[in-house]
Amino acid sequence: MSDVIALVFDFDDTLAPDSTSGLLADMGVDVENFWKDQVGPLLFEQDWDPVPAYLYQMIALSRSGTHGPITRERLADWGRRLPLHTGVETLFSRLRAMVKSEHPQVQLEFYLISSGIGDVVRHTSIAEEFTDIWSSDFVYDEQGAIHFPKRIVSFTDKTRYLFHIQKGIVGPASRSKPFEVNKKVPEDRLRVPFEQMIFVGDGYTDIPCFSLIRRSGGVAFGVWDPKHRDKRSRAWGFIQEGRVSNLNQARYDEHAELYQWLEEAVESLAGRITLNNRIYRG
Repeated sequence: MSDVIALVFDFDDTLAPDSTSGLLADMGVDVENFWKDQVGPLLFEQDWDPVPAYLYQMIALSRSGTHGPITRERLADWGRRLPLHTGVETLFSRLRAMVKSEHPQVQLEFYLISSGIGDVVRHTSIAEEFTDIWSSDFVYDEQGAIHFPKRIVSFTDKTRYLFHIQKGIVGPASRSKPFEVNKKVPEDRLRVPFEQMIFVGDGYTDIPCFSLIRRSGGVAFGVWDPKHRDKRSRAWGFIQEGRVSNLNQARYDEHAELYQWLEEAVESLAGRITLNNRIYRG
């Protein structure tokens, strides 16, 4: 039986304010205009998927020269400076310490599945906390500017990476095996069963993950950024539709309600694993 718990996070508005909007603002771009007048028509008039639509317009913005090229280093620099939600930087060590103290035989791992830009996310102060990170990515032209989407992580694409976690297809070695996730693995050989996963997200692209995790016996938490109260009604819809187990402000300090719920969920799963292993091993 598996001794691993996977705590899986979205990134934008879940662990940090929207990183793409923050990057655009840092570049001096009119953020509202970008989303409403540049991305909006692609969505509502030309039937684009939201994620490739914003990536396409990022490339167009970079090529326009108005605010300078968007290079890998520019993305990385923003990632290093990107603010995180309250308590995020110490969230991981606190949960690891709790599991080690109460259930030392259980392994807690963290994963990130984001529609955001990988070269931003992978340079944040918390990037090394994750066993693996999957995100949308660019290839770069000869001048080092973003050129074309290399990977698009949208809606159901996110569930693909839950199966990666489930089957243990993670880390650098898995990158050269794009079809490995489709192989059938016997249930007793799954590295992290879905019922031992916790998913935390905030947006529409997280709905397939919410549904899969909930349907499979895991735990799904919906969050909303307290600095953007207009997003709370969207998140409340996840509760009404039964997609999430709980809904909280995206705050992770020790006394925050969301953190306490996460701690309770991890402790409960760890306790169940410990009990099952005692029964299984006699």
